[in-house]
Amino acid sequence: MVFGDSRCCPVKINEIFKSIQGETSYVGMPCIFIRLTGCNLRCGYCDTTYAYEDGVEMSINSILESISGFNTKLVCITGGEPLLNKDTPILINELLNKNYNVLVETNGSLDIRKIPQKAIKIMDIKCPDSNMSHEILWENINYMTRSDEVKFVLNSRKDYEWTKNVIDKYKLSEITNVLIGTVFGAISPRLAVQWILEDNLNVRFQLQLQKYIWEPLTRGV
Repeated sequence: MVFGDSRCCPVKINEIFKSIQGETSYVGMPCIFIRLTGCNLRCGYCDTTYAYEDGVEMSINSILESISGFNTKLVCITGGEPLLNKDTPILINELLNKNYNVLVETNGSLDIRKIPQKAIKIMDIKCPDSNMSHEILWENINYMTRSDEVKFVLNSRKDYEWTKNVIDKYKLSEITNVLIGTVFGAISPRLAVQWILEDNLNVRFQLQLQKYIWEPLTRGV
């Protein structure tokens, strides 16, 4: 390692793997996932609780080396909450410099201006049933672009009605791409699609595709 080289900055990594992107507008595409350790929220339906604490420190240079053989240029930085690590923007910049297309999944509670401009922000807006909607940093909406995406995960009809109000209040469909999904096993995706069609919402419905291809609790996919 060279002293002062930004690629040597340590980042705590929970897991790195190649799969298909199971969500977002990039669904179905081969994708490298870099999951960082640590999250400041505790959503009631969280399916990645194993990322709260478990992980190993890796230099950014080591991360870049570990993904170099995956032979795809789509990378998703996820967690946990990746913005908790102060060196995540450095990692993102290094990936961009190597011509990766970088998606950054964030829970919406931290300032997204830390994310380099050329990366694509995928921001959760936590619905009431998550028990974390009070943690939303609403100012983040001002920094979303047409290339970015906001995501709502529904656990109930109450969550859906709340989501409709938020979309309308902030004119989200005019600002960025809006995704709506459901908590796996909580409510029927067909029912959620029915609501969307009845209300003519300008949104993209999404499933967690990986949970239909593999067993729902399978890691590394």
